[in-house]
Amino acid sequence: MKAVHNFTTGTGSTFKLALYDNTPSFTAATTAYTATGEVSASGSYSAGGGTLTNVTPTSSGTTAYTDFADLSFTSATITAYGAMIYNDSAAGDPSVCILDFGGAKTSTAGTFTIIFPTADATNAILRIA
Repeated sequence: MKAVHNFTTGTGSTFKLALYDNTPSFTAATTAYTATGEVSASGSYSAGGGTLTNVTPTSSGTTAYTDFADLSFTSATITAYGAMIYNDSAAGDPSVCILDFGGAKTSTAGTFTIIFPTADATNAILRIA
């Protein structure tokens, strides 16, 4: 977890989260940030998404994991079906993961919040076992 993507708090890579509508077709071949299908700028959301605050990787048993602080976009009218976490520090903005919201998530002139799960070996958003 410290090669291309360095998750160390303070000295690691800068990670961003971009929101997407229902038009992109992300696959295992999706290796970098793309503006195609990204939701329109609204409120505090702008192209490229928001910067994440990462939690230093740790481990429990045979599982290494890391997580991010929740992220909010205020005064935003957004309908998103998913998101991409990507490394904004590395050349080419390589993707870390694609998140599928399982349907439309909407805010109307309000706060759109991404709530990350508990940072532990069972629930953290990024886990390697």
